[in-house]
Amino acid sequence: MITFRKYLKQSATYKVFSHFMISFADFLDTLGKIAQIGFRVFISICKGEISWKELIFQCDRFGISSLPITLSIVGMTSMIVASQVAHEMVKQGGSNFVGLLMTMLIVREVGSIMSGFALTSMIGSSLASELATMRVTEQVDAIDVLGVDSVSYLFVPRVLSGAIMMPFVVIIASVVGVLVGAVTADVFGGLPYRAYFESAWLGLYMKDLGVCLLKAATFGATIALISCTCGYYASGGAKGVGLATNKAVVWSFISIVVLDMVFAVLFFF
Repeated sequence: MITFRKYLKQSATYKVFSHFMISFADFLDTLGKIAQIGFRVFISICKGEISWKELIFQCDRFGISSLPITLSIVGMTSMIVASQVAHEMVKQGGSNFVGLLMTMLIVREVGSIMSGFALTSMIGSSLASELATMRVTEQVDAIDVLGVDSVSYLFVPRVLSGAIMMPFVVIIASVVGVLVGAVTADVFGGLPYRAYFESAWLGLYMKDLGVCLLKAATFGATIALISCTCGYYASGGAKGVGLATNKAVVWSFISIVVLDMVFAVLFFF
């Protein structure tokens, strides 16, 4: 029996199952920490415990610093989609629906999701590594020793800035995506700009814009909350900083996809 257990633990199946259980336990632990910190952040915001100077700094970080990479990703995604869609739809006689399709796609999905991925890669990873470094160098402990609530001081400005600035970033990115789509449709499909923009408004409603902005605010707050939480609970020196940053990016990507699915089910089905 002992020999069987020994060989079982050395098998690939056991190692895969063991790794899965460890990952699942880590997922539950991380989810619990995010929920706990999120509740404390909500209470702090309701109490008005906000550092306005830090909030302005973080808003600049979320909004201005992230725009170049966000616009680049959304613009290139729009160019790729339009170059393939426009040519085929014009060839099949559906040129009157190219602008409609591109606008709906960008406003409902591409603008918010690609902006979320861009912000996660640039800002989320930065937040996680920043707080993780503060944790492993005992700066967070020093803040607590001084009698300052570290969650309120570190989390509230970052989470609020994500919720405030993400909608503006998504609006700008969506406008750029629609314009890039128009240029690409003209170049690759020979579709006139007038035909593109005349059809762009046919399927776009205020509901779409409202859901887009609500989704963007939710994505921004979630990215900041997850990234800061992963960094806040880091341990183990430089290796811990790297693991916290990696975890923050992975869970932020997953949360964006899951939340997008939730919004799609709630508002469009």
